[in-house]
Amino acid sequence: MQPVLTGGCQCGAVRYALAEMPGSASLCHCRMCQKAVGQPFAAYATVAATAFAWTRGDPPAFRSSTAAERHFCPACGTPLSFRYLHKPTISVSVGSLDTPEHVRPTRHVGVQGRLSWLTAATLEALPAAPTVGAQTPPYVRDLTSFQHPDHDTPEGWAR
Repeated sequence: MQPVLTGGCQCGAVRYALAEMPGSASLCHCRMCQKAVGQPFAAYATVAATAFAWTRGDPPAFRSSTAAERHFCPACGTPLSFRYLHKPTISVSVGSLDTPEHVRPTRHVGVQGRLSWLTAATLEALPAAPTVGAQTPPYVRDLTSFQHPDHDTPEGWAR
């Protein structure tokens, strides 16, 4: 398989590849997705299951309902995928892609669970600051990251 997109978990124990660009990408606001990712919504990009492959590791799946399962890294806990059991597709978490900027969500789903304060106006009104800048405290500025880089690495890669 010639990958067009790759991704994986935060620690690098699990990696995957997509052989095609996702056909759709959604922001899901349902309560199940909120809990699965620990956020107000989940961003998922969907491809045919035949265009998807785990390339490192064998992540466990949590059967979150009678209809679906979710894969995650057993070492660092990164949410990696969502899959309806009756469909020939798999959805990867957009944040786990090496280049999440390449996938733009085109719709909202599960809107019954959308948090009332999650609006464009609320988000635009929040103060914004970069992670690193003139006011960055030393514990952030001088940290050592243990996160896997946003690209494939050789087997046995270590931080």
